[in-house]
Amino acid sequence: MQLSKSKWFVPLFAVALGIAMLVAMWIGGDPETGLYSLAVMAAVGALVLLGGRSETVRGLRGDGRDERFRQLDLVATAIAGLAVITAIIVAFLVEVARGHEGSPYSWLGAIGGIAYLIAVAVLRVRG
Repeated sequence: MQLSKSKWFVPLFAVALGIAMLVAMWIGGDPETGLYSLAVMAAVGALVLLGGRSETVRGLRGDGRDERFRQLDLVATAIAGLAVITAIIVAFLVEVARGHEGSPYSWLGAIGGIAYLIAVAVLRVRG
């Protein structure tokens, strides 16, 4: 059984991310915000784990994933990616218009573009 198919994957990942946020913010001198972030991420993990009979929550935590949910997940991921790419492009343009070099948005955009091109090439060869 793959870890990502376990109902524990998303909740444990949320808590691990909360701990990473706590550590980073503590190192940055803001442990109070780090503790708040950990609490929020732990609450998200608990909601996903204990979400009850909700089909959406069951799909997010890994049990109840069927062909339809995999397709929904694929489309939702594409929409989220489009939103992030749009935000990066807009932020880059704003930074350049302010007379700055556009960093870190320029390299984030480059990473997204390169990843897209590689994915298209790999999927084309496989398909």
